[in-house]
Amino acid sequence: MSEPRPTPEENVALLEKAQQVAHVGSWVAELDGSDRLSWSPETYRIFGVTPGLFAGTSEAFLSLVHHADRDAVRAASAAAVDEARPYDIDHRIVRADGTVRWVHEQADIVRNANGRPVRMIGVVQDITERRDLEEQFRQAQKMEAIGRLAGGIAHDLNNALTAIAGYADLALGEISVNHPARTDVEEIKRGAERAASVTAQLLAFSRKQLIASRVFDLNETVMAIARLLSRLLGADIDVRTTLAASLPPIVGDPGQVEQAIINLAVNARDAMPAGGRLDLTTSLDDLDDAFARAHVPMTPGRYVALHVADTGHGMSRDTQARIFEPFFTTKDVGKGTGLGLSMVYGTLKQIGGFVFVDSEIDRGTTFHLYFPPAVGQPCAPPPEPDPQRSKRGAETVMVVEDEPAVRNFVASALRNEGYRLVLAGSAEEAARVSAALDGPINLLLTDAIMPGKSGIELASAMVAARPGLPVIIMSGYTKETLSVSGLKDPVNLLRKPFSPTELRQRIRAALGHQM
Repeated sequence: MSEPRPTPEENVALLEKAQQVAHVGSWVAELDGSDRLSWSPETYRIFGVTPGLFAGTSEAFLSLVHHADRDAVRAASAAAVDEARPYDIDHRIVRADGTVRWVHEQADIVRNANGRPVRMIGVVQDITERRDLEEQFRQAQKMEAIGRLAGGIAHDLNNALTAIAGYADLALGEISVNHPARTDVEEIKRGAERAASVTAQLLAFSRKQLIASRVFDLNETVMAIARLLSRLLGADIDVRTTLAASLPPIVGDPGQVEQAIINLAVNARDAMPAGGRLDLTTSLDDLDDAFARAHVPMTPGRYVALHVADTGHGMSRDTQARIFEPFFTTKDVGKGTGLGLSMVYGTLKQIGGFVFVDSEIDRGTTFHLYFPPAVGQPCAPPPEPDPQRSKRGAETVMVVEDEPAVRNFVASALRNEGYRLVLAGSAEEAARVSAALDGPINLLLTDAIMPGKSGIELASAMVAARPGLPVIIMSGYTKETLSVSGLKDPVNLLRKPFSPTELRQRIRAALGHQM
């Protein structure tokens, strides 16, 4: 015997259950002049309205639409009724508890035999989570694009600053202490150094800054920086630390992580003009798929986390959407460059981590920094500086640099030290000169990134032809770890901008001379 057909009441219940499962509500608007509007139970749930408290009219519905979207909703409805256009719109609603949600609505017009519209039948779906994910994805794409632009700008600036600061140094070596121009030249040098600090932050944001990576303990870094912050922020800011036990080490540049914490702390101080509390908390967090989906482009997994929370005035959603952009600041003109948080973003990205912010107006701000753990790697002590003194030399140094100002500065810095210089503006020119040169080349000094063949490719070819050739790579940034085939030791990197003294010391050290 077949099962009895569902009754009309059972069909209605099944339809309501299906809407509840799909999170799609339905509604019917009468167009006979009565302005009657009926909702399904799921529509009431989406709008956060108790059925008995809804007037059941189009105006009652519009009162729940966000004020900035009402005109668009009215226009879309009128176009559907009067011009037979599709009613298909995304808009915001304000629920009874004050929360703002995004909904997607679609509807069709039912017409009588004369073509006159008699009712409008539609569906509504809450798409807030989808909109949030799309916005996070767009923001991630925008940040990547800004990062590429910032890296390119910083690379060109570093070349210019290398020449400016370098020539200023050379000039200071020739000008007496009492010379009237000395103060001006010193100011030129200081200006170049200040500009170099800006490019360093841009490069950190774009994840192209050279970093001194090592395995280190985040807890130790936080403890050390917390003592500094207590003095830096003032007596009216209470700095507290809560450190997780047995925290795995992480890989990165401890100095950059310390600078990131300082930048967050300084921002927190500005958000607490009357004083407050700054909490630094470390933890080992296992983040699931749901968390990762809500924090694009994060991937699920285990992370060493640092949470930096303040009790300040908080930020709006619009501000939160832009805080990691370089040069964006809410501070008055002259009170901030807008690069502090972009540097934090770049530091985390460069080591494969992530940073997110939670904030509400008058409820404080928390930055969440997530670092991938260094599994199975012991912490390494910080490298000891190698004190060196400049010394004259007589070796042949090949200098390969596509930027003429930098190439000429390097030549000026080395020529007076007794070196024989071979200059080239590209890797291709350097290869031709090297092949035709009689006598040895004792050291190759080359830029990393050049039009055509890169300095890395040039170095690999020259080391293959001249085994044991010392190589120094000049670079303002790099996208990846550099390696030169044929060299057993790590690449000797000279970061731009550099001073004549630093250049000479690095060359003497690479040539193996005792200082």
